[in-house]
Amino acid sequence: MQSLICGSLAFDNIMNFQGRFGEQILPDRIHILNVSFLVPQLKRDFGGCAGNIAYNLKLLGGDPSVVATVGDDGAEYAQRFDALGINRTQVSVVPGTLTAQAFIITDLDNNQITAFHPGAMMHAHINRIGKEDKPRVGIISPDGPEGMLQHAEDFFAAGVPFIFDPGQALPSFTGEQLHSFIERATYLAVNDYEGAMLAKKVGMSLTEIAGKVDALIVTRGGEGSTIYADGQEIVVAPIEVARVTDPTGCGDAYRAGLLYGITKGLSWENTGQIASAIASIKIEYHGGQNHRPSIAEIFERCADAQPA
Repeated sequence: MQSLICGSLAFDNIMNFQGRFGEQILPDRIHILNVSFLVPQLKRDFGGCAGNIAYNLKLLGGDPSVVATVGDDGAEYAQRFDALGINRTQVSVVPGTLTAQAFIITDLDNNQITAFHPGAMMHAHINRIGKEDKPRVGIISPDGPEGMLQHAEDFFAAGVPFIFDPGQALPSFTGEQLHSFIERATYLAVNDYEGAMLAKKVGMSLTEIAGKVDALIVTRGGEGSTIYADGQEIVVAPIEVARVTDPTGCGDAYRAGLLYGITKGLSWENTGQIASAIASIKIEYHGGQNHRPSIAEIFERCADAQPA
């Protein structure tokens, strides 16, 4: 076990509405909204940040172990991990709950309406990380807030370097709690919007935050990414893709690349290139775990992700 991945496991239920929300919703009747959408297509995908990160790290040839919670319906995810060779000894079943689930309806204009049920995810704190685990590196990705706080304390106490990846959970924390994460984390990964929100909540600039960690990684979607490390600002150029199909899970794929680079002792330039390469492959496929490139295909793309 080289990478301990804390975060959510979820099922993503994707539904396609063959119309436009704007044609079904009357603006002057929003206060008494009562609409129904016929969705002839329904697809259920494996998702969740920890699941997506572990899947991509395994594609890279890494050694992920997942720390997460599932509900009574989690057997399907367990079977998937076993088939992929992903360690799930620290995936706990919370009786009487369902695995976290997202229900996403997309219309013809790619507008989305999403409902998210956290379920077992809110019990993430029942999983503890001890000194005996001793991975090369850990990551705290979006999960139940109490679990994220607990795992940061556990990693810090065990002397395990870890990436703090607040993601969509960022609004759940106070400025004081975010300060605590930053003080304990070794690395910090955010997208540009999250970076701006984090800076505002903690009252520091990104440059000041970067000075608190070994590396601050800021992804910028189609504009590439920037890594602040060793007093340098390393800009990694974006990679051109054949098609932009679905951005779901691209950030998770990128973070798998970060874990791979850290465990292999690669430079930040090379790490950013690998992270960009696997994220660029993921965006060409629907869902967070439906791309199946070979290791050779991933590394072939790295040449297109040179530092800018």
